[in-house]
Amino acid sequence: MNIENQGAVVTGGASGLGRAAAEALHAAGAKIAIFDLNAKAAGQVADALGCFAAPCDVTSADSTASALQAAEDAIGPIRMCINCAGVGPAKRILGREGPMNLDDFARVVEINLIGTFNVLRLVSAHMAKLDSLADGERGVVINTASIAAYEGQVGQAAYASSKGGVASLTLPAARELARYGVRVLAIAPGIFETPMLHALPDAAQRSLAAAIPFPSRLGRPSEFAGLCLHMIENTMLNGEVVRLDGAIRLATA
Repeated sequence: MNIENQGAVVTGGASGLGRAAAEALHAAGAKIAIFDLNAKAAGQVADALGCFAAPCDVTSADSTASALQAAEDAIGPIRMCINCAGVGPAKRILGREGPMNLDDFARVVEINLIGTFNVLRLVSAHMAKLDSLADGERGVVINTASIAAYEGQVGQAAYASSKGGVASLTLPAARELARYGVRVLAIAPGIFETPMLHALPDAAQRSLAAAIPFPSRLGRPSEFAGLCLHMIENTMLNGEVVRLDGAIRLATA
């Protein structure tokens, strides 16, 4: 798909990987709509880029449907969607205070997996009604998984489960939506420079970076964004989860 002048939605676009994806799409000439639960931060990014922003709770069917309709009204047909909205708290199944609170597990799954599916189902319905482009393509959705989907560490039971669900969703969704010319992909980032990671002590960040075989540094959000652009432009990529991790394989803890 040619990115220029096409409409794109980025969830979680106010910070981290989502913001980098929005900036890269904007630089490539796309018309951007930034969705984020933090309406103020989304508005600030939108003002900086000169694009549209909408508050959006990806776990809510009504909130997401309203945001998508507002985006379509503002920027036109939506051909691209990058789902970056998510959370990554760490909590043990059996901690010092007893078993993990079930609500804590459910919250992570609801945001990371159900929220991703909610956006996918609604945005694909918009895409399916559009006129087809080259190869019969109508749209592409890129979801964000994680290498924790494959090597979840101690304390990542909820996060790894949610991201494993995103990874497993990719192929069946791509197969089902193929009839409409909508591609579905996922990126499984490794250890990246994001607000979530910057919350860790400097020593912990350096230790994580040193564990990456090559390059032995934290991933840059711009590298995630660059892969998003390539996925959009390469129509043969479909139903695939791509690890973006410098060849790291997470240890137990």
